[in-house]
Amino acid sequence: MTVTPAPALTVGFDLDMTLIDSRPGIHACYRALAERTGTFIDADLAVTRLGPPLAEELVNWFPAEEVAAMADLYREMYPSIAIAATPAMAGAREAMEAVRSVGGRTMVVTAKYEPNAKLHLDHLGIAPDVVVGDLWAEQKAAALRDYGAAVYVGDHVGDVLGARTAGALSVAVVTGPCDGDELRAAGADVVLDDLSAFPAWLAAYREAPRA
Repeated sequence: MTVTPAPALTVGFDLDMTLIDSRPGIHACYRALAERTGTFIDADLAVTRLGPPLAEELVNWFPAEEVAAMADLYREMYPSIAIAATPAMAGAREAMEAVRSVGGRTMVVTAKYEPNAKLHLDHLGIAPDVVVGDLWAEQKAAALRDYGAAVYVGDHVGDVLGARTAGALSVAVVTGPCDGDELRAAGADVVLDDLSAFPAWLAAYREAPRA
């Protein structure tokens, strides 16, 4: 009898405020954009609501007809300003390694512009198997399904929505703009303080009967 091996566990991760603390870099980039355009942007406020696509923030500071051009300018400025200023979140590397240590695959699915997302990961030496950018909330489900992700880890209610739409287990961390109550109310299956708790959670998850 031929035994078909079980497919490798695939775990998806969000990027901003899940794997990386993007606040310093984004703050600096918004300030630079404000200086370049002569438009006031409250960078302190903007970095408290990271997660949604860039255009959803820029519309607060620029007329709607200028948002696309301002987004292009921001993305052009971003690599020289934001990449070096952005550290990994606590436990990020260990979480990725925990998946690999059990023969699993890792992917990053983020609303961030994909080339800039890859620059962050390369700079920090974090190497997922797959990176998919420019997807937000339920749009993330398409990428999660395409790669067979069983678990998706994020910090925002939009990440919970993406996981649930894909039929993946939603693991949430309270390192972003949403607190534990918000994440649970959105349907998160698991809420962790940060990614430092992820390896122990993953070990228990794999030992559970449902695994």
